[in-house]
Amino acid sequence: MSLPRPTRLVVMDVDSTLITQEVVELLAAHAGSRAEVADITERAMRGELDFAASLRARVATLAGLPVSVFAAVLDEVVVTPGAVELLAELDRRRWPVGLVSGGFVEVVAPLAARLGITRFRANALEVEHGALTGRVAGEVVDRAVKARTLREYAAEVGVPMERTVAIGDGANDLDMLGAAGFGIAFNAKPVVCAQADAEVRDRLDAVLDLPPFR
Repeated sequence: MSLPRPTRLVVMDVDSTLITQEVVELLAAHAGSRAEVADITERAMRGELDFAASLRARVATLAGLPVSVFAAVLDEVVVTPGAVELLAELDRRRWPVGLVSGGFVEVVAPLAARLGITRFRANALEVEHGALTGRVAGEVVDRAVKARTLREYAAEVGVPMERTVAIGDGANDLDMLGAAGFGIAFNAKPVVCAQADAEVRDRLDAVLDLPPFR
């Protein structure tokens, strides 16, 4: 007997959504460029800078870091309050979860595995001779790619787009929030709150009080 189709699909951003930090800033702290990178990140998340260009500028400051930095940063990651509880409830309901991040797969992949999430997409960092080159490898996960990924996940699990929920905090999430059946701004910048269907702060499991989850 085949399993029933899931009722909804939930797709969320990672940095400053599923976790409390921006991984690029954690990496930059090891490179001595955290202040510069944090300023660029803030402006990009407010929608003042092109995301792909801002990402490349931030990644350039990481050149020379050894690949061992990924394990160190993973140990520094703090999962957002309420995230584990939300994931447990979604698992209980058998609703699939996907991650799509403007951060880096080198950290997102082990984080997803730790949380029992099998669908994820993020940027990859170019490595040569055991060190970061300061360049992104392959396609940049920008706002258009995030929206496309949401559609791909929905098709994969057989959930119509109107039954999808997206959660994010920055301008890079706007296309995904707009494409979803219900878009949620979490601890988000004003430009995101203004365009989302709902706004939630502090605890990620507070989304369970919103219409799609009730």
